[in-house]
Amino acid sequence: MQKRILVVDDDTMNLKRTRMILKDYYDVLLAESGEAALKKLQSEKVDLVLLDIAMPGMNGMETFERMKENKIEVPVIFLTASGYEDDVRSAIELGAVNYLKKPFYPRELLKRVAKELEE
Repeated sequence: MQKRILVVDDDTMNLKRTRMILKDYYDVLLAESGEAALKKLQSEKVDLVLLDIAMPGMNGMETFERMKENKIEVPVIFLTASGYEDDVRSAIELGAVNYLKKPFYPRELLKRVAKELEE
């Protein structure tokens, strides 16, 4: 059975691009907000979350904190624009498994995802 990845980003183009990169190897779910991601995580089995930090409403850090509060134990790789590296360090300290700076190369995304799903 394919591993399932939830991609969370408020930018529709980023969601489509990420799904195109991953879809041949993984079952990909999409969410356009932190709130939508939390709902999917409560109703779907997910093996890994790719989570954008900068989103309107509930940002990626808040979403990650809510996951922790709700005992949703799924590995998270943060996707970030270059200006949010302090947030990424905080997220890693809170338990995120990795991060990837946007825009990213498809090969780098596949490599990081594979690494986390193999462990």
